[in-house]
Amino acid sequence: MIRRAGVTLLVVLLAGCASPAGAQSSKAQRDQAGEINTELALAYMREGDLASARDKIEKALQQNSRTAKTQMAAGFIYDRLNEKRKASGHYEQAVRLGKDDPDVLNNAAVYFCRTGEYKRGEQYLLQAAASPLYRTPAAAYVNAGRCARSDGRASDAERHFRKALSLNPKQPDALLQMAELAQSGGNGLQARAFLERYTAVAPATASTLWLGRSIELALGDAEQAQRYASRIKNEFPMSPEAGRLFDEEQQARP
Repeated sequence: MIRRAGVTLLVVLLAGCASPAGAQSSKAQRDQAGEINTELALAYMREGDLASARDKIEKALQQNSRTAKTQMAAGFIYDRLNEKRKASGHYEQAVRLGKDDPDVLNNAAVYFCRTGEYKRGEQYLLQAAASPLYRTPAAAYVNAGRCARSDGRASDAERHFRKALSLNPKQPDALLQMAELAQSGGNGLQARAFLERYTAVAPATASTLWLGRSIELALGDAEQAQRYASRIKNEFPMSPEAGRLFDEEQQARP
């Protein structure tokens, strides 16, 4: 549950905001109440109390719907409630009010890419990456690449991943994505090179070892492919990839 003391304090503040005052003071109080209700809505959402979260965010929107933070919170909450039309509208309003705030753009982009509106999400990620205020533009370019790749646009995805690597040559997600793209495009040598760069900066996983095995099999290096297979079985014996290897070995037996 949300800490009782924190909720009590917010309720007290809301009560203070509701006291009568002049027109200008009343607007300021409504704005403050809206901000507090936004914080309450997010707190309830984090605790999984979506009914209370919706109640608070609707109050916040009535009090002041002209802030990117409140619109973004509404997007979060309606997304959790599976009300896509409302969520999309609030994310769009947040972007409009945020005036190129990279955090707002990034949050909206993640939502749109996840819900299949790939080009819109990609556009917002590129806007975020271009902002001088954004601390991790390479990550935004990687996410833009993922969005484009999910949309079946491999060339656009590759362009974004290469941009990310131009900013940070050791960006692991970009390196892995490039290895996968090269492999799916039939360029085994390039895939091997990107995977080697990836393994130099990130720990191995069952899926990256499986990718390495697939690359070496395509290149005809059975010995190196077997090394990858052995690592999967030894380091990740309970992984789906280890299960696939077991199935292959069973099928290969006479």
